[in-house]
Amino acid sequence: MTTTSSPVPGEAIASGARIGHVHLKVADIDRALGFYCGVLGFTLMQRFGRQAAFVSAGGYHHHIGLNTWESHGGSPPAAGTTGLYHLAILYPRRADLATALRRLIAAGVSLDGASDHGVSEALYLRDPDQNGVELYWDRPQTDWPLDREGGLAMVSLALDLKSLLAEPIPPA
Repeated sequence: MTTTSSPVPGEAIASGARIGHVHLKVADIDRALGFYCGVLGFTLMQRFGRQAAFVSAGGYHHHIGLNTWESHGGSPPAAGTTGLYHLAILYPRRADLATALRRLIAAGVSLDGASDHGVSEALYLRDPDQNGVELYWDRPQTDWPLDREGGLAMVSLALDLKSLLAEPIPPA
């Protein structure tokens, strides 16, 4: 398989394609579940002992798979190596992202960063295995910043966390 060839017209990925789930190697299933279910609020859908677990938002079979098949008791990859930069979890509304931030604060989880990208607002953090995690919401496409030619003009500005925390708590 070569990755240096130019795309062939008409062979673009289907416009409805999306990322369905991510599967992470973790050192400890219980610790990972404590973070993804206990802190972020995902629901455990299925568990295979101490080897694997599958968690979901909204009853889907799984959005995140966690396993220790090759990583039980392991350590995170060293800096400067290839691998996952982060997984991104999309929230439907700004108020839902605010709720996620409140959960992180209550659990004592530190942020690596918080950015306003013009198209979205994002929180960046690490899970217990040091995998990067982005929690974000997208602004409506009609509000996305554009350049003079009408192209997308994303930015990376500091996110106003006080403004985010002022969002009302959404109904359950």
